[in-house]
Amino acid sequence: MKNLKYTAFINLYGLLKIPLVLFISPRVVEAGEKRFILKVPLSYRTKNHLNSMYFGALGIGAELSIAAAAVMAISESKQKIDFVFKDFSGQYLKRGDGDVHFICDEVEAVKALIDEAKTNPARIERKFKGYAVVPKTSETEPIMTYELTLSVRNRSLKS
Repeated sequence: MKNLKYTAFINLYGLLKIPLVLFISPRVVEAGEKRFILKVPLSYRTKNHLNSMYFGALGIGAELSIAAAAVMAISESKQKIDFVFKDFSGQYLKRGDGDVHFICDEVEAVKALIDEAKTNPARIERKFKGYAVVPKTSETEPIMTYELTLSVRNRSLKS
């Protein structure tokens, strides 16, 4: 039930802020204190001409696996904290020829960054890593690894 709530939250956020998110139909598989897993189904909307996950869909899934933890922490903080991704690096190791799970094991660090932003008026940046797997093929062998720099700033505080 908790994952359904988080999926609805992500889709509502997508509807209001980033409509392209809705287009790929992301689903939350796990939303824990330490790990966040987001599934992007391989479908007509997300596959390329080789029947594997399109580069753009992989990028959205990677971003969301980290952004979802940030959005939820910001929502809980009740403060006006803005975030943006400063850069993106991805290594594509294999084809994503099935539903892809994007995994961020750094949820605690994302929440710590948001906690720091509650009292710091300056822009704060941290790099976060994640990886993607295709569970129907292997739950442990990544098809992609990625790293994004999350940049946050508390609009409630004057610098």
